[in-house]
Amino acid sequence: MQEITPAEVEALEGAVILDVREPHELEKARIEGALHIPLGDLVARVDEVPRDTTVYTLCHVGGRSAQATAYLESIGVDAVNISGGILAWYREGLPLTLAGSE
Repeated sequence: MQEITPAEVEALEGAVILDVREPHELEKARIEGALHIPLGDLVARVDEVPRDTTVYTLCHVGGRSAQATAYLESIGVDAVNISGGILAWYREGLPLTLAGSE
């Protein structure tokens, strides 16, 4: 499974980020423009995932997004796990919308 750091994916022009965290997690912190499909809904909603580009998966620390990446790869989607999840994204000081900052 391929992995990428938050800084590397944030530097990519037009990267498609798939956030597989739960809705209550998105209320705390989210990346603007990310596609949100909770991991438990991914199989049912997989048609919402683009097939014509690389999809970068994200969760809280990287475990659920690794599962999502493995599943997407198994069905032919070019998917890459974002190592460290949104926690690493935050620690690296990358753009993020936090609860109460809207």
